[in-house]
Amino acid sequence: MSKRQGGGSRYLYEPFDAAQARIDTHERVTNERWKGLERRLNTIETMLERLERRMWLAVYGAASLFLANVALAFFERG
Repeated sequence: MSKRQGGGSRYLYEPFDAAQARIDTHERVTNERWKGLERRLNTIETMLERLERRMWLAVYGAASLFLANVALAFFERG
């Protein structure tokens, strides 16, 4: 019975290393968590970029209103 038979799972004939299996599982779980974290961070980064664009649009809008009022006042006096 020391000879390996032809079919079936390798786990039937090879010793099972529980510690290594735990380490492998932990590595897979950790990799999935990192992927999820990176996906969430990319989503947050995208949202911050959109917010930044909206804020600059508001700043430029306020500046253009101010300049329009200055120009209007200048033309009314002139």
